[in-house]
Amino acid sequence: MVRLLRTVQQSPDSEWLSRPERGSRFLLRLMIWISKKMGRPVGRVVLHLIACYFLLFAPSARVASRVYLTRVLGRRVVARDVYRHFLTFATTIHDRVYLLSNDDSPFTIQSHLSKDVEQAITDMRGVLLVGAHLGSFEVLRSVGQQYPGMPVVMVMYEENAKKLNATLAGMKIGEQPNVIPLGRWDTMLRVQEQLEMGALVGFLGDRSVGSEKKRIIPFLGESAAWPSGTFRIAALLKRPLYFMAGLYTGPGQYEIFIKQIADFSLVEKSARDKAIQDAMLKYVEEVEKYCHMAPYNWFNFYDFWGKFSNIEVREDHL
Repeated sequence: MVRLLRTVQQSPDSEWLSRPERGSRFLLRLMIWISKKMGRPVGRVVLHLIACYFLLFAPSARVASRVYLTRVLGRRVVARDVYRHFLTFATTIHDRVYLLSNDDSPFTIQSHLSKDVEQAITDMRGVLLVGAHLGSFEVLRSVGQQYPGMPVVMVMYEENAKKLNATLAGMKIGEQPNVIPLGRWDTMLRVQEQLEMGALVGFLGDRSVGSEKKRIIPFLGESAAWPSGTFRIAALLKRPLYFMAGLYTGPGQYEIFIKQIADFSLVEKSARDKAIQDAMLKYVEEVEKYCHMAPYNWFNFYDFWGKFSNIEVREDHL
């Protein structure tokens, strides 16, 4: 039996602050405990129970999954698809336990870095990266491990940064990640400092943290509001900007993609807005490309399109 859901309505920009990150932290705590007490094999079995829980008892996330999957797959979505989406998310959270412990031994990680990225890393010029909630951000740390002495820095919403570090410290697992809180008066200064030290500095450019300027850009056939903050920072710092994605491709398998999407090094102030717009268009194009490549890796379980969405989804009774 099938029922027709209502058209998804606009959600506040801050919806993701209370829903998906909260779930992510809960999963991280749970998977750390399971992995420490019962080991990785048992942990992987529990992932299926977690995916089932979300499928049965997280209706908002389930609807958001169906809306996204309907767009990216271009067909009617069934419960099996949503289950796979949740399972992929839970798996990356489980793997995060090991990646944050600097233990990538259980994984096969392939890196696809353009030559200009490799040269920038080798020359310790610093690399400014922008990704999305697509696959695993932590798998990027494996790139840093290939170049001894290279710091890997995450720029995150401040509350999530505090809670991530508190979670890891409380569970006594690995070293705390190097995190710069996003949206503070000294954020750009700290980013610049790390880049000058030759660090890989990564942003996630698909969520807004408040009142920053946004641009309306089509994504998977429908307009969405994309925050411009990361791109403005790159422009002000006069830095090249690289797109990154760490895609989960199978049990213990990831592929990392890094390529340049913009270079603000020689952009004059008068041309800055146009350069930012072009960079954002290229960024969204890359996000869409990798969503099609690995459709179950997109982890924005909220109304991403907001008031711009007019898609209707059909949901099977479970």
